[in-house]
Amino acid sequence: MTDTVLDVRGLSCPLPVLRAKKTLDTLPPGATLTVIATDPGTVRDFESLCRQTGHLLLESREEGETFTFRLQRAG
Repeated sequence: MTDTVLDVRGLSCPLPVLRAKKTLDTLPPGATLTVIATDPGTVRDFESLCRQTGHLLLESREEGETFTFRLQRAG
């Protein structure tokens, strides 16, 4: 299954998590989504999104001012 990439760099809370949720809703169960963001608030936002929706947060990393998240859609 191909990983979908969503680039939300430059967008502020709540837009990155809202766009990610909208994208995840279009993917089949088990599919992965990589989100690239620059808003530091996205770290807790994506943790919260996964807790509330059942999606899995497979990876969360910070490189300089860029935050990358890899999520798997719940089945």
